Amino acid sequence: MRNPLVYLFLIVILIGCKNNTEKKLPRIAIAGLGIESSTFSPALTHEEAFHPKIGDSIFNRYPFMEADSSLRQRAEWVPTLVGKSLPGGTVTREAYESLVGKTLTMLEENMPYDGLFFDIHGAMSVVGLDDPEGDLIKRIREVVGTDVLISTSMDLHGNVSKRLAQHSDLITCYRMAPHEDATESRKRAVENLVTRLENGKGKPKYKAWIPVPILLPGEKTSTRVEPGKSLYAKVPEVEQKEGVIDAAIWIGYAWADEPRNHAVVMVTGDDQQQITKGAEKLANSFWDVREKFEFVAPTKSYEEALELALASNKKPFMLSDMGDNPTAGGAGDVTWTLTELLKREEFHAADGKSLIYASIPGPKLVEEAIKVGVGGEVSAPVGAEIDDRYAPPLMLTGEVTAIKQGDVHAETEVVVKVDNAHVIVTKKRKPYHRKSDFTDLGLIPSETDIIVVKIGYLVPELYNMRGDWIMALTPGGVDQDLERLGHKRIMRPMFPYDKDMERPDLSARLIKASDELD
Repeated sequence: MRNPLVYLFLIVILIGCKNNTEKKLPRIAIAGLGIESSTFSPALTHEEAFHPKIGDSIFNRYPFMEADSSLRQRAEWVPTLVGKSLPGGTVTREAYESLVGKTLTMLEENMPYDGLFFDIHGAMSVVGLDDPEGDLIKRIREVVGTDVLISTSMDLHGNVSKRLAQHSDLITCYRMAPHEDATESRKRAVENLVTRLENGKGKPKYKAWIPVPILLPGEKTSTRVEPGKSLYAKVPEVEQKEGVIDAAIWIGYAWADEPRNHAVVMVTGDDQQQITKGAEKLANSFWDVREKFEFVAPTKSYEEALELALASNKKPFMLSDMGDNPTAGGAGDVTWTLTELLKREEFHAADGKSLIYASIPGPKLVEEAIKVGVGGEVSAPVGAEIDDRYAPPLMLTGEVTAIKQGDVHAETEVVVKVDNAHVIVTKKRKPYHRKSDFTDLGLIPSETDIIVVKIGYLVPELYNMRGDWIMALTPGGVDQDLERLGHKRIMRPMFPYDKDMERPDLSARLIKASDELD
C-alpha cells in the first residue's frame, strides 16, 4: 500500500503550482474632479455643482466599465470619488478642499494600489490656488506613493502644467472638438493603464512635454474644419509609431488668466527618439498653422447676426449667444442678449418671426409659474443675479406654456410665451444641447424661425438640426474677443496677443518620472 503522505505531498505541490500560474489582478483606484472655470466671470462654483459620485456609482460614468466588460474583469477596481461640474466660475476654496479631502481619505482607507485612473478636465480654477489639477495629483501622490502608475484623461481644452506632467505617468486627451470621442478617450487612458500593469512595463521610460505659446478659444480650433482637422489627424500617426504609448495636443483653456493657460503637446513611450521626434512634429505643426485658425462658423456682431437670422427663411436659424455660454464657463445669467431681442418688433407682430431663447435663470419667476400653473400669467425678474455687468435683471411678463421639474442641472424649467417668443427660464442654469431639451417642453424647433442658444460651436445634435447657423459676438465671462478680456498673468509672448513674436523653442522637454522627482 502506497504511503498516503506521498499523495498529500503531491496535492500540496499541485495547489502551489496552480496558485503560482494564476495572475494576480492589478488593483486600480479611480478619482478625479472636472470643470472649466472662467476667471473672467463673477460666478463662483460650490461643491454641490460637482454632483460627486462615490464608490461603485462611479462605474455608471463609463460605458466601457460595465460589470461584464473585459476591462472591468482585468483589474480589481477601487472607485473613490469623481465629481464633474458644468463649466462655471472659479471654484471656492472650501468646495475644492472638501472634495479633495474626501478623495484623499477614501484613497488612504483602501490602499494599496498598483494604478490610478485620474479622470479630470484640466481647466479648473480655484480661489487663491494656481494649477488645481497639479495640486490635486501631487496630493494624491503623497497618499498613494510614487510607484503607483497614474493614467490621466483630459479634455483637450484643459491645461497641462509641468507639475501635472511630472506626476502623470500616462496621459491623454480628446482628439475631437466637439468632443464626440470623450468616452473613447477615457477608455484609451484606462486601457493604456491596465496594459502597462499587465505586461509589467509600468511607467513609460520617456515623457516629452512641449509648451506651445498659443492661446485660442475652442470656437476657433474645432476639429470639424481646417486646420484643426488635419492637425489632429497627425496625432494617431505619431501614436502608432513603435515605442510610443500615446500622443496628445491640448489647445488649452482661454478664459482663465493663469501662467499655465496655453497649448501643450505631450508624447509618452519607451523609445526616446520616437517620443521627442513625434512631440516636436506635433508642436511645430501647430505653430505653423496658428494664423489659419478661424471661427468654426460665420461670426458677426450681435446686430449683424440678428439681421441675417431675421432675413433667412431656413428653419431653425440657430444663433449662438457666445459671450455667456455656460458650457465654456459663463455665468449663464447675462440678460443683455435677451433684453435686446425682446426690443425687436418682429417678435411681437402678428406676422412676425417666432423665437425660442434657451435659456435664462430666474428662480423668482419659476416660483411664480409653479403657483399659477400652465396657462397662467407671470411677471417677475429673471437673470443678472450673478453677472449684471452688461444689463440689469429683466422683468419678464407672459403666459406659462410649460413647467418641467427634475432636471439634473436646471431642477425646474418654465417656458414663458411673450407674443412670438418662447423664453425658457430655469431655476438653475442649464445648457440646451438636444432636440429633446426643447420638445420635452412642448416646443417644436423645426417649425421655429430663430433659436438662440447660449453656446459656442453647436454640439452635434444641434448642428444636425440647424437650418442655418451663425455665432454672435455677445458680451459675458467667456467673450470670444480674448484681447478685450484683459489677460494679465499668462505667459508672454503669446500668440495671438503678440502677433509678431519670434518662433519659440519647440524642442521636447523630457519630464522626470514621478518616482524620480527630488
